[in-house]
Amino acid sequence: MNQVAVKDHRITLPEVVDALVAEGLVATAEADRFKQERRYFRGDAHPLAVIAEQKWKSLQTPHRMLDLEGLTQWMARWSGLDYLHIDPLKINFSAVTEVMSNTYATRFRILPVEVKPNEVVIATAEPFQRGWEAEMKPILRKEIRRVVANPDDITRYQVEFYNLAKSVKGALNKGEVSSGASNFEQLVELGKTNKQFDANDQHIVRIVDWLWQYAFEQRASDIHVEPRRELGIVRFRIDGVLHQVYQIPMTVLIAMTSRIKVLGRMDIMEKRRPQDGRIKTRMPDGQEVELRLATLPTAFGEKLVMRIFDPEVLVRDFSELGFAAEEAATWRHMSSQPNGIILVTGPTGSGKTVTLYSTLKNLATPEVNVCTLEDPIEMVEGAFNQVQIQADIGVGFAEGIRALMRQDPDIIMVGEIRDLETADMAIQAALTGHLVLSTLHTNDAPSAITRLVELGVPPYLLSATVLGVMAQRLVRTLCPHCKQAGGMRIEDDEAWTALVAPWKSTKPTQLYHPAGCLECRMTGYRGRVGIYEIMPMSQELKKIVAGGAELSRLRDLAMREGMKPLRIAGAKKVAAGLTTIPEIIKVAPPMFDAS
Repeated sequence: MNQVAVKDHRITLPEVVDALVAEGLVATAEADRFKQERRYFRGDAHPLAVIAEQKWKSLQTPHRMLDLEGLTQWMARWSGLDYLHIDPLKINFSAVTEVMSNTYATRFRILPVEVKPNEVVIATAEPFQRGWEAEMKPILRKEIRRVVANPDDITRYQVEFYNLAKSVKGALNKGEVSSGASNFEQLVELGKTNKQFDANDQHIVRIVDWLWQYAFEQRASDIHVEPRRELGIVRFRIDGVLHQVYQIPMTVLIAMTSRIKVLGRMDIMEKRRPQDGRIKTRMPDGQEVELRLATLPTAFGEKLVMRIFDPEVLVRDFSELGFAAEEAATWRHMSSQPNGIILVTGPTGSGKTVTLYSTLKNLATPEVNVCTLEDPIEMVEGAFNQVQIQADIGVGFAEGIRALMRQDPDIIMVGEIRDLETADMAIQAALTGHLVLSTLHTNDAPSAITRLVELGVPPYLLSATVLGVMAQRLVRTLCPHCKQAGGMRIEDDEAWTALVAPWKSTKPTQLYHPAGCLECRMTGYRGRVGIYEIMPMSQELKKIVAGGAELSRLRDLAMREGMKPLRIAGAKKVAAGLTTIPEIIKVAPPMFDAS
């Protein structure tokens, strides 16, 4: 349709239905029946939203459902405008809400989405309504580029963007720069007040509530609230990657941090020392979620990181975490032993805690006493007896194990073995008939044994107590909605060879590649899955450990006995179409020769 020749108007339901029929997307008979059922159009619902409710399938191949997003893309083509999916992560709320008032945006079903030096991009759900453009152009003194966006998104983000901007502005109007005692590079401006913001001010409360709800909706695992010289920055970690969400005036960010610290029962006056806290809140669907808080003094103020723990991870099966059937069987066998030590290794953020919690949840029956020593407690679970390490009052891991030994435990989980004293206490617990699970920071499974030897643990004690070691990593999984299959191209063949060398591994006939869609925010990846390297301690391995635990001999024998390196485990995920070669190479360490 030539939009220039069309009279300025709001689109109507009959007009859209007739256009869909004319383009061969909807059958004439179905459209006529729909018109007869709806003799008049009531309410303020957008025509596309009404049509989407009918759940019609397109007559054109591949006969997709005419949902609201698909209809919006069609309307963009029909009207001759570009289509835009509104991604809040990419929008500067403060800038776009200055373009026009909320009342004006609501009146015309429009929403500013980007402000450039010479242009303002405005999303609309009414492509043939242009009168407002002539009004706004002389006011803005910039070119206006209209794009078509989902009408429900426009309605929703009108409320969110303007309410958030209103709360930030309202908070700013409450006072000026707060005390900068913790700011390394304070700028003092004479004549300005030094009024502190109230952490319980309703504007601040609304901003913090929005931040959490938004993070839950975006599937964030961590929220970073970071002070800078002039503006604070909020970032979300989604599928292991950080995304900048919003820039907030420093005064508002300081008040936000105070509000969160109050809720986390932290000392809001102490800004010179790192602090830890926790908060339990709810997702929009009512599900409870725990947030672990950690503050850190930086050059420009307190940095706050909130780690989001989904309680659902505790009830996930090992297959949902990424274990292959053989790996899950080996892990269950190891963790079902009555006594000994099981170690999980990997860098920070590799999923070790989730693996241990899921394992303990399976082991925590009414017949056993499960105790954990954590620093800090990650997720509160009613089936465990959880102890918080408090080094400042002399309760470290070693002291905690010593105390737990008098609590008649069956299974003990030690958050991390960091020193010889903790390692010795864990071994003593294993020798006296307890099952001990713990973590270490090493690259692969065999290195965990040599790390303990380096700490000073006698090899014969390791040989007597260690049941097995598992190294793990998390890799991003391909979005199931948009991943694309392709044959083994030359570059794919070379990448596969580089991934599995020097091992011989069956080459897949095709690989899957990321494409990008609305479901995965155009990244091509959605969610993460674990890859695992499991080394059960056989009698032969125990002999090598007792003889001094030489790493190369340990690794070679473990591989000959069937241990699959992390890259081979990753290659299996690639062959199954779950992830890509670059993802595995990025997180899994290089392999050694399997002799």
